[in-house]
Amino acid sequence: MAKEKGRSVIASNRKARHNYAILDTFEAGVVLVGTEVKALREGKASLVDAYATIDDGEVWLRGLHIPEYGNGSWTNHTPRRTRKLLMHRREIDSLTGKVREGNQTLVPLSMYFSDGRVKVELALAKGKQDYDKRQDIARRTAERELVRELGRRVKGMRG
Repeated sequence: MAKEKGRSVIASNRKARHNYAILDTFEAGVVLVGTEVKALREGKASLVDAYATIDDGEVWLRGLHIPEYGNGSWTNHTPRRTRKLLMHRREIDSLTGKVREGNQTLVPLSMYFSDGRVKVELALAKGKQDYDKRQDIARRTAERELVRELGRRVKGMRG
Protein backbone atom coordinates (compact mmCIF):
# COMPACT_ATOMS: atom_id res chain seq x y z
CA MET A 1 0.00 0.00 0.00
CA ALA A 2 1.46 3.34 -1.04
CA LYS A 3 1.24 6.43 1.18
CA GLU A 4 -0.05 9.54 -0.52
CA LYS A 5 -1.16 12.80 1.15
CA GLY A 6 -1.78 11.19 4.54
CA ARG A 7 -3.85 8.41 3.07
CA SER A 8 -2.91 4.84 2.29
CA VAL A 9 -4.03 3.79 -1.17
CA ILE A 10 -5.61 0.34 -1.43
CA ALA A 11 -6.32 0.23 -5.17
CA SER A 12 -6.28 2.61 -8.10
CA ASN A 13 -7.90 2.51 -11.52
CA ARG A 14 -4.99 3.36 -13.81
CA LYS A 15 -6.96 2.82 -17.03
CA ALA A 16 -9.63 5.37 -16.04
CA ARG A 17 -7.51 8.41 -16.97
CA HIS A 18 -6.68 6.76 -20.30
CA ASN A 19 -10.25 5.83 -21.21
CA TYR A 20 -12.05 8.90 -19.80
CA ALA A 21 -11.65 12.67 -19.74
CA ILE A 22 -11.95 13.58 -16.05
CA LEU A 23 -14.25 16.58 -15.51
CA ASP A 24 -14.55 16.67 -11.70
CA THR A 25 -13.65 14.49 -8.70
CA PHE A 26 -15.53 13.70 -5.49
CA GLU A 27 -14.74 11.79 -2.30
CA ALA A 28 -17.28 9.29 -1.01
CA GLY A 29 -17.42 6.91 1.92
CA VAL A 30 -18.24 3.24 1.35
CA VAL A 31 -20.66 1.07 3.33
CA LEU A 32 -18.78 -2.19 4.03
CA VAL A 33 -19.09 -5.29 6.20
CA GLY A 34 -16.34 -6.41 8.57
CA THR A 35 -14.70 -9.05 6.39
CA GLU A 36 -14.49 -6.56 3.50
CA VAL A 37 -12.55 -4.11 5.64
CA LYS A 38 -10.19 -6.88 6.76
CA ALA A 39 -9.57 -7.94 3.15
CA LEU A 40 -8.92 -4.29 2.23
CA ARG A 41 -6.42 -3.95 5.08
CA GLU A 42 -4.49 -6.78 3.39
CA GLY A 43 -4.39 -4.56 0.27
CA LYS A 44 -6.72 -6.64 -1.84
CA ALA A 45 -9.18 -4.91 -4.18
CA SER A 46 -9.70 -4.34 -7.88
CA LEU A 47 -11.35 -1.29 -9.47
CA VAL A 48 -10.87 -2.55 -13.04
CA ASP A 49 -14.54 -3.10 -13.94
CA ALA A 50 -16.02 -0.79 -11.31
CA TYR A 51 -18.47 2.03 -12.00
CA ALA A 52 -21.00 4.03 -10.00
CA THR A 53 -24.69 4.56 -10.63
CA ILE A 54 -27.34 6.79 -9.09
CA ASP A 55 -30.58 4.96 -8.26
CA ASP A 56 -33.45 6.57 -6.31
CA GLY A 57 -31.23 9.38 -4.99
CA GLU A 58 -28.50 7.04 -3.72
CA VAL A 59 -25.07 6.37 -5.23
CA TRP A 60 -24.07 2.71 -5.69
CA LEU A 61 -20.66 1.27 -6.56
CA ARG A 62 -20.94 -1.73 -8.86
CA GLY A 63 -18.31 -4.14 -10.17
CA LEU A 64 -15.81 -3.51 -7.35
CA HIS A 65 -14.03 -6.76 -6.52
CA ILE A 66 -12.97 -7.32 -2.91
CA PRO A 67 -11.85 -10.96 -2.55
CA GLU A 68 -13.10 -13.02 0.37
CA TYR A 69 -11.18 -12.63 3.62
CA GLY A 70 -8.91 -15.66 4.12
CA ASN A 71 -9.68 -16.10 7.83
CA GLY A 72 -13.40 -15.46 7.39
CA SER A 73 -15.97 -18.13 8.10
CA TRP A 74 -19.53 -18.56 6.85
CA THR A 75 -20.00 -14.82 7.55
CA ASN A 76 -17.72 -13.92 4.63
CA HIS A 77 -18.95 -11.38 2.06
CA THR A 78 -19.78 -11.79 -1.62
CA PRO A 79 -16.76 -10.49 -3.62
CA ARG A 80 -18.66 -8.46 -6.28
CA ARG A 81 -21.70 -7.24 -4.38
CA THR A 82 -23.14 -3.75 -4.96
CA ARG A 83 -21.95 -1.30 -2.30
CA LYS A 84 -23.58 1.95 -1.22
CA LEU A 85 -21.55 5.16 -1.36
CA LEU A 86 -22.00 7.91 1.20
CA MET A 87 -22.18 11.46 -0.16
CA HIS A 88 -23.92 14.69 0.77
CA ARG A 89 -27.39 15.19 -0.67
CA ARG A 90 -26.41 18.34 -2.62
CA GLU A 91 -23.49 16.47 -4.23
CA ILE A 92 -25.76 13.60 -5.24
CA ASP A 93 -28.35 16.00 -6.68
CA SER A 94 -25.77 17.87 -8.77
CA LEU A 95 -24.28 14.58 -10.00
CA THR A 96 -27.72 13.27 -10.92
CA GLY A 97 -28.33 16.27 -13.15
CA LYS A 98 -24.94 16.05 -14.83
CA VAL A 99 -25.13 12.30 -15.47
CA ARG A 100 -28.67 12.51 -16.89
CA GLU A 101 -28.12 15.55 -19.13
CA GLY A 102 -25.00 14.44 -20.99
CA ASN A 103 -23.11 11.30 -21.82
CA GLN A 104 -21.12 11.44 -18.60
CA THR A 105 -20.47 8.65 -16.14
CA LEU A 106 -19.15 8.10 -12.62
CA VAL A 107 -15.85 6.22 -12.52
CA PRO A 108 -13.91 5.31 -9.35
CA LEU A 109 -10.28 6.48 -9.63
CA SER A 110 -8.90 5.14 -6.36
CA MET A 111 -9.83 3.53 -3.07
CA TYR A 112 -7.95 4.43 0.10
CA PHE A 113 -7.99 4.57 3.90
CA SER A 114 -8.41 8.06 5.34
CA ASP A 115 -8.26 8.15 9.16
CA GLY A 116 -9.24 4.49 9.32
CA ARG A 117 -12.24 4.88 7.04
CA VAL A 118 -12.45 3.53 3.49
CA LYS A 119 -13.00 6.25 0.90
CA VAL A 120 -13.42 6.18 -2.87
CA GLU A 121 -12.32 8.97 -5.19
CA LEU A 122 -15.10 9.21 -7.79
CA ALA A 123 -14.71 11.09 -11.04
CA LEU A 124 -17.38 12.62 -13.21
CA ALA A 125 -15.99 11.60 -16.57
CA LYS A 126 -16.71 11.62 -20.27
CA GLY A 127 -15.62 8.67 -22.42
CA LYS A 128 -12.77 9.32 -24.86
CA GLN A 129 -12.87 8.24 -28.48
CA ASP A 130 -9.91 6.38 -30.00
CA TYR A 131 -8.62 9.49 -31.76
CA ASP A 132 -8.67 11.42 -28.45
CA LYS A 133 -6.55 8.70 -26.86
CA ARG A 134 -4.09 8.81 -29.78
CA GLN A 135 -3.86 12.60 -29.52
CA ASP A 136 -3.11 12.36 -25.78
CA ILE A 137 -0.38 9.77 -26.39
CA ALA A 138 1.17 11.91 -29.15
CA ARG A 139 1.10 15.02 -26.93
CA ARG A 140 2.75 13.20 -24.02
CA THR A 141 5.41 11.77 -26.34
CA ALA A 142 6.15 15.23 -27.76
CA GLU A 143 6.45 16.72 -24.25
CA ARG A 144 8.76 13.89 -23.18
CA GLU A 145 11.00 14.46 -26.23
CA LEU A 146 11.12 18.19 -25.53
CA VAL A 147 12.20 17.62 -21.93
CA ARG A 148 14.86 15.14 -23.10
CA GLU A 149 16.21 17.57 -25.69
CA LEU A 150 16.37 20.41 -23.17
CA GLY A 151 18.21 18.11 -20.78
CA ARG A 152 20.68 17.16 -23.49
CA ARG A 153 21.34 20.81 -24.34
CA VAL A 154 21.91 21.76 -20.70
CA LYS A 155 24.31 18.82 -20.25
CA GLY A 156 26.07 19.69 -23.54
CA MET A 157 26.59 23.30 -22.46
CA ARG A 158 28.04 22.25 -19.11
CA GLY A 159 30.13 19.35 -20.43
